Amino acid sequence: MIQISHLRKQFGDLVAVDDLSLEIQKGEILGFLGPNGAGKTTTIQMLCGLSKPDRGQIVRDENQDELTRSIGLCPQENIYWPRLTCLEQLVFMGKMYGLEASQIEQEARKLLNKLGLEPKRDVLAEKLSGGMKRRLNIALALIHDPPVLVLDEPEAGLDPQSRILVRDLIKSLATHKTVILTTHNMDEAERLADRVAIIDNGKLLMLDKVESMKRSIGEGDLLEISLLDQVEKNWDTQQLKQDLESICKQVTFLDSRLQVRSTGILERIPGITAILKQHQLRINEIQLRKNTLEDVFIHLTGRGLRD
Repeated sequence: MIQISHLRKQFGDLVAVDDLSLEIQKGEILGFLGPNGAGKTTTIQMLCGLSKPDRGQIVRDENQDELTRSIGLCPQENIYWPRLTCLEQLVFMGKMYGLEASQIEQEARKLLNKLGLEPKRDVLAEKLSGGMKRRLNIALALIHDPPVLVLDEPEAGLDPQSRILVRDLIKSLATHKTVILTTHNMDEAERLADRVAIIDNGKLLMLDKVESMKRSIGEGDLLEISLLDQVEKNWDTQQLKQDLESICKQVTFLDSRLQVRSTGILERIPGITAILKQHQLRINEIQLRKNTLEDVFIHLTGRGLRD
């Protein structure tokens, strides 16, 4: 559907997007993940024609002259006309896209109903709650029925009920649209994305299916230990790492947390706690869990997504 090749964008000394290449497949939900400042929004702006790349190209499976009709964008910040009602917003946007008057209101009412905004159709946008404004922005991105939908942090500011409604809508759209979902919410990405692209510092770190990504960082269960002592301040991390790796496959330090991975991890807990005690480290909490997308990011970059 979309081929991005060697894309680069620089602002002064800051390289926001650095030689980024990836392919977006028709009919998939692509999760576009990374921390704040990773280059997600800049890439989206170039994809939507709002900004020109310094180098590289974006090839779309549509007529380039029809770019504005082929992509629907829900930006990170809500954009709306405060003194128009929900219905008026959608009708006005439909007219700007050149839709026939007979189909605009029908499509507008359909979107308002899907997004739980039908009871608010005659309410001014400025009177809506933050979550309702967010849902209205998603409707505005869909009014012209684009084949590609770009959602930049679509669940930002939504309450739990609204998040479920938006997630269900995105899943239903993926049956006939290509959806690009930018987020740093790991739960959102795991629930929705067919494939995930992780970027940081403008570079693509990995692109794959979620389960394949989680398998890529190693086998075995993950034991996460929360310590009462700050990591790397009061103890010899190198020696501790060597001691722990004598009984475990992989050891990672994250501030006041310690992640240990190994097969048969439950049987190794007594040995792990004994080593921590030898190093005079106090345990706050021990949690056993499966790999997550955030673990993948930590494995690739050495830090958490929200750092």
